[in-house]
Amino acid sequence: MNNVLDRIEYLRKTLEYHSRKYYVEDSPEISDYEYDMLFRELENLEEQYPEFKSDNSPTQRVGGKALDKFEKVKHDVSLGSLTDVFSFDELRAFYNKNQKNEYSIEPKIDGLSVSLVYDNGYLVRGATRGDGLVGENVTQNIKTIRSIPLTINYKGHLEVRGEVFMPREAFYKINEERTEKERFANPRNAAAGSLRQLDSKITAQRMLDIFVFNVQKCDREFLRHSESLAFLKDLGFKVLPFTIVTDDINAIEDHIKKIGEMRDSLSFDIDGAVIKSDILSVRDELGEVGGRPKWAVAYKYPPEEQETKLIDIIIQVGRTGVLTPNAVLEPVRIAGSTVSRATLHNLNYIREKDIRIGDTVVIHKAGDIIPEVDRVVVSKRPYNARLYDMPKECPSCGEPVFHEETEADHRCTNSDCPAQLLRTIEHFASKGAMNIDGMGPQIISLFYENGMLNSISDIYTLEKEKIASLERMGEKSADNLIQSIENSKNAGLDKVLYAMGIRQVGEVAATSLAKKYRNIDVFFDLKKEELTQIDDIGEVSADYIVNFFAHEKTRELIEKLKLSGVKMTYEAEEQRGNIFDGSTFVLTGKLPTMTRDEAGALIESYGGKISSSVSKKTDYVLAGDDAGSKLTKAQTLGIKIIDEQELMNMLESSK
Repeated sequence: MNNVLDRIEYLRKTLEYHSRKYYVEDSPEISDYEYDMLFRELENLEEQYPEFKSDNSPTQRVGGKALDKFEKVKHDVSLGSLTDVFSFDELRAFYNKNQKNEYSIEPKIDGLSVSLVYDNGYLVRGATRGDGLVGENVTQNIKTIRSIPLTINYKGHLEVRGEVFMPREAFYKINEERTEKERFANPRNAAAGSLRQLDSKITAQRMLDIFVFNVQKCDREFLRHSESLAFLKDLGFKVLPFTIVTDDINAIEDHIKKIGEMRDSLSFDIDGAVIKSDILSVRDELGEVGGRPKWAVAYKYPPEEQETKLIDIIIQVGRTGVLTPNAVLEPVRIAGSTVSRATLHNLNYIREKDIRIGDTVVIHKAGDIIPEVDRVVVSKRPYNARLYDMPKECPSCGEPVFHEETEADHRCTNSDCPAQLLRTIEHFASKGAMNIDGMGPQIISLFYENGMLNSISDIYTLEKEKIASLERMGEKSADNLIQSIENSKNAGLDKVLYAMGIRQVGEVAATSLAKKYRNIDVFFDLKKEELTQIDDIGEVSADYIVNFFAHEKTRELIEKLKLSGVKMTYEAEEQRGNIFDGSTFVLTGKLPTMTRDEAGALIESYGGKISSSVSKKTDYVLAGDDAGSKLTKAQTLGIKIIDEQELMNMLESSK
């Protein structure tokens, strides 16, 4: 029996060694076939002798039993996020605060941050970053990533931080095998979705990779960050490439430029460079503020640009009837995804930039998210490039298009326009509105095509049997959807007002209105002068609200919703305290344990006010994961930034 165990241990160590040579060092010593034969032998032995199975065996990389959900994990050391800088002037301002320092300059991988914990030489836990304090336990999925060592030659306690990513080649391959609607938008989204699969067998198929970039906690002491990276590399971790250490600001800038020039040729996506203190005692001295280290910044590269050809211009009709021109492009890869459409906003935008069908155009992603045509390459304009004009009739319903000279937008004037109807229902069912899970654009179109959905109120007359009989549906899908529709009836007046799609009435304004008037019936008699007394309601918004409730169709719709059992009143959260009286909060990003709605309701129950935009009047910004421009503006204005844990600490200290 000991001979069997010895052979199993030998195979495990041999397979780990060759995994490291192949996936970390790019210097394989045996063929794929030889590796597969060793792997199969180990699988067979573990099957014959289950008493010798181990969670840290290479055979566990193929994935195990599917989970029902991920458990929460509190990080021993917080996984903070970095302050962004967008110019060398901002970088020099950071540098000048502490010139007597040396900095490590590293590429910023565009992926998903994780922590890996090792005890006595074994990987015991892998967790997502979450909000930096609390993440999710994804150990089973982490073990499927072949560049992560399952065992290391270090018997103490070690926690490291890394960035899980999907290589571009893997991203292309996976998207080729998916339908157009199923394709991932970019490698980062693909990596995040793959790492959070409840079935680790699916994660194992996604070819994820990792770069490790920091020692979070270790029994061994280090003087420098670069020293700790060398230690990790010796242990078999795949550490960040293209890293230098220098105290010279000119050398820092040169290396940032060099990394940026590599961007297109790399096998993985980056979105910037990280500049951080290499001397660990300096890190301790400088500390952090708002969960962000004062000893590091992330230099973000300008939005990536690409040239491509504008093949055509098509119109999308929105829920308010606005006709938005969209460019049909020759597909081009930019900022991590393949783009074949880009917004052109309105006719004024097209005229100002002199955009013509057939032009070669330069596109970028506004905020690295929304594809947009930036300019025309006039020198490449073909002789037959065509000017574009907005249609006189709506492409969805054929009714006349209206254009007010004082406005940029063209609108369809038909309130029964199918395109408007579908967008209106999509908005009504969306997460921020009535939150009807399972009623996305495809399902709404399916119901419309089958004559089951011709108005918002029809949602509440849908029948399980008819839903189940449709293609792509079934008993279980029908059950789930009907239950979600039933649950939406109790969403409350604030959600109903937002779901109605009244122009310039967002979630915050809808909540302010619901709190003030409590019952939908009051709105039919409201005057503009009353509405403008409410925070978040200006004169234009007040006009839209009054006009919306003046329509007979609005009254008919609300009566139908009432008869279906939709709640049309607002019940305020019980006031728990007054610690936040007079304080204004803005919420941004994904929180670890609460939705933003839940956090907002909690803040309001302690006297706080929620606003949708950051201004000098904002007291706190509650920021979660993937916080965007609101966080950047708050930093610029010097507004206090807190995370979910700090919010809970503030509430706890008030008791």
